Amino acid sequence: MRVAVFGAGAVGLGIGSCLIEAGAEVVFVARADARHYLETHDLRRTGIFGEVVFAPERYAVLEDVSALGEPPIDFVLVCTKSFDSPAVAEALSAAPACRADSCKIALFQNGWGNFEVFAARIEPRRVFNARVITGFQLVSPGHVDVTVHADAVKIGSLAGADEQEMEPLARRISKGGIPAEITPTIERDLWAKMLYNCCLNPLGAVLEQNYGSLGDSESTRAIMDAIAEETFAVMRAAGFSTHWDDAAGFLRDFHGQMVPATYAHRSSMLQDLEAGRRTEIDAMSGAVVELGERRGITTPLNRIMRDLVRFKESQAASR
Repeated sequence: MRVAVFGAGAVGLGIGSCLIEAGAEVVFVARADARHYLETHDLRRTGIFGEVVFAPERYAVLEDVSALGEPPIDFVLVCTKSFDSPAVAEALSAAPACRADSCKIALFQNGWGNFEVFAARIEPRRVFNARVITGFQLVSPGHVDVTVHADAVKIGSLAGADEQEMEPLARRISKGGIPAEITPTIERDLWAKMLYNCCLNPLGAVLEQNYGSLGDSESTRAIMDAIAEETFAVMRAAGFSTHWDDAAGFLRDFHGQMVPATYAHRSSMLQDLEAGRRTEIDAMSGAVVELGERRGITTPLNRIMRDLVRFKESQAASR
């Protein structure tokens, strides 16, 4: 199995390390600084699933996906930020090694709306989504730490394609150390994660708190409850569904199981702000606001979260 991992951040290195461990031929597509580091240092994964270390000889690194040669790529894992989706989709659609019908694209990304970007440039039945609720933290450019794990990686199709086509990929990821499985209900899984992320990520980023601290406070619990109600209303109005019939059902599991299971996690959005990087707020709270506007649903809490994070981004960029 030959796999291209587009993006050498925390998720890309974490999932890529599983595939290397499972014997896949892995090529990372990374920016120049990450490429140089990975070519001259070991790739290391630590954390709750144990430690693995791979010398640079165990994988390849390229800066340009068009440089992928023979044999063709079986799977491309897109592990970039959501705002990079248009550029990545364009690059993949033009790369000879990724254009065959046999090459499947799996989006390991946050937020809602990535599938539409890729499906506009690539045959939709070749594009699959992955829902990841495992916490990855980049310790150094070649060292990723797995901090929390709430459920298996789920991989499926929003275009009605046969999810069994992704079973070999899921099996290799699981064999490499992180549980993964295919699912016929990826839409529900993605919206479950949207609910979870919209409640926790922006608020934690603005207040600079981990997930558990937000759940411990009555004040922040009330804010998250209101965000969940808004997000659920928009989801339903837009014709999507998830694993709960209403927001109340989600919130019972959210406060009772999900937040405790990821208590100490600090969101990638908070990590991005601390590093002065752009966040994915527009694919989370921003996506809810946009869908709400189309359906006539007001989303004041999601709008506030979006705007506060954008303000924090601008402050970080000006420093």
